[in-house]
Amino acid sequence: MPLLTANDRYIGKLVLVPMVGTFALAASLLILDKMLRLFDFVASEGGPVSVVFRMLANLIPEYAGLAIPIGLMLGILLAFRKLATSSELDVMRAVGLGYTRLLRVPYIFAVTLAGLNLVNVFYLQPLSHYYYEELQYELRSGALGAAIKVGEFTTLKDKVALRIEESRDNGRMLSGIFARVANDKGQELAISARQGQFLANKDSADTIILRLTDGQIVQDGPSLAAPRVLTFSSHDLPIDLPKIEEFRQRGGKEKEYILPELLKLGWNQETPETLRLETQASFSYRMVEVVMMLLLPLLAVALAIPPKRSTSALGVFVSIIMVVAYHKVNQYASDVAALGRLDPILALWVPFALFAALILWMYWRVAYVPGGQAIGGLERGFAKASAAFRKLFGRKRLRDEPDIDETLEGQPLAA
Repeated sequence: MPLLTANDRYIGKLVLVPMVGTFALAASLLILDKMLRLFDFVASEGGPVSVVFRMLANLIPEYAGLAIPIGLMLGILLAFRKLATSSELDVMRAVGLGYTRLLRVPYIFAVTLAGLNLVNVFYLQPLSHYYYEELQYELRSGALGAAIKVGEFTTLKDKVALRIEESRDNGRMLSGIFARVANDKGQELAISARQGQFLANKDSADTIILRLTDGQIVQDGPSLAAPRVLTFSSHDLPIDLPKIEEFRQRGGKEKEYILPELLKLGWNQETPETLRLETQASFSYRMVEVVMMLLLPLLAVALAIPPKRSTSALGVFVSIIMVVAYHKVNQYASDVAALGRLDPILALWVPFALFAALILWMYWRVAYVPGGQAIGGLERGFAKASAAFRKLFGRKRLRDEPDIDETLEGQPLAA
């Protein structure tokens, strides 16, 4: 007997399409929301546009930690809801296929994605979080070419003041350039040029060359009786780059520790108490986020089956609310445990146990209680509210429609 029957492959196809679509949609919405703020941040710092996409790439593992569970749950939920509303589920149950047997393929997806999420939260997220912080630091410090802003005076090493009117071609071509340069002898150079561009200095990595075109140099100082004026067609102005401190080593925050580091620091008595609590809380938080995924197929099935002769989609909204709310509770519990107010085990594993008990009860109601509904009370309340809403607005529409006798008044009768 094959491991996967034709029925299993059919369920797998129903699960896969909405699962992938939901994951892509959730990740895209989260990234687009962050993209707008990153564009504002990078523009205010004067950085190149390419930095935005590098920062967004480092945010993908963080958003995937929430998008993967939601995609898995909605993929299974929508598949079983389609089976239920089309009466295919009743046929499968009639031939002896129980809910537990029908969950074989969904659990293959769940175990696979839980393993993927395990790698994500313990390895990819810490590294991407560190690289994201590094990009922010380099952007603020000017290491990414964000030190000179268009339309403003910028001071470099207290000896060069530079102002650029316009920048084109992603900063490669500059126009309307004014520079004031002072040396140790008290002399000053006032340089204006029509165009210019920055070039790398092969002799020194700490210096760049500003090549100016079509301009003038005015030299003045105590030793000169009168200012000197020089017109040039091309002039190279060396500019010393400010020294930028190296970014800190990875591990400045507990989010940046990978799994072996968490185990080493969290259960080592020589580790400072504050760091030990933070790493223990982070380890428990990541673990409950992964283990919770093994319960999502049961939750999806419990919320996918609407009442008989009903096509209510209330279960879809309840499932999203439950998963997102549980995620937020875990984040709050992790923060509280890191401060030492609660033991990390109690703060994170007790909510998980309660959530797991609720899911198991909901699944038992649907799978083993004849006619049982996991959210039957909510379904009945939602149905009554919908009926009252339709009744209220249905009457209003009828009052707004003209009376049939009025519309026929004065009209000739048909022969």
